Amino acid sequence: MERDARSAPDPQEPGFRRLMFDNAIRCTGAAPVNIASYPGRLIVLEGTDGAGRSTHIALLREWLETQGFGVLHTGLTRSHLIGEGLRRAKQGTTLSRITLDLFYATDFADRLENDILPALRAGFVVLTDRYFYSIMARSIVRGTNPEWLHDLYRYAPIPHGVIYLRVSIPHLIPRVLARGGFDYWESGMDFQEEHDFYRSFVRYQERLLKVFDELSQKYAFQVIDANRGVDEVFKDVRSGIQKWVSDMKGVQA
Repeated sequence: MERDARSAPDPQEPGFRRLMFDNAIRCTGAAPVNIASYPGRLIVLEGTDGAGRSTHIALLREWLETQGFGVLHTGLTRSHLIGEGLRRAKQGTTLSRITLDLFYATDFADRLENDILPALRAGFVVLTDRYFYSIMARSIVRGTNPEWLHDLYRYAPIPHGVIYLRVSIPHLIPRVLARGGFDYWESGMDFQEEHDFYRSFVRYQERLLKVFDELSQKYAFQVIDANRGVDEVFKDVRSGIQKWVSDMKGVQA
């Protein structure tokens, strides 16, 4: 019998255990959850704000669904448990670094357990708009210990593929301005000693992109030049996705 997207994991699967008090099955957090045997695919799009993640995820979802795939789209701050609380907390701009990290970690853990893993077990393609890599990059730039962050997300399963949309700052600035201007957090105004949004944005993004480049080498991202037009970029994005889903059952020719 085929399981749906909310089916429970086998407690013998790596990274899980059965809790005695309510007979529920939960991630242990001791090691990355092994998703190698799941019929679904976990695919991540990474990049700074303005790189085109949302645009290409929308195009990918449409393309995959026309190919007959079930698709789940998720992203940061979309947890039913903590997402709204995290968004409201950020509006106050008074969170400490550790508190913000723990907020994001809770959001990630809730989505992993209740959305991502059930969908993978049910054979869905999970498209996630950023993974823990973005959270790490933002926190590293703000001075958080990278080893502590890596340990915080040690339970996170290894994606089947990660696409990093790399964009240069001269191309990024017009896109950000066209969307309404510089964001407080994406300009690093919460920690940089800058009073001008433009200077703070450039300085922050330079530091952030450097960390992204380092993470892309460490975690073997597929780097795509996102300075080009949407059609050109999507052609490369689709080619990368195609190789990760080509061996799934039910793929159309």
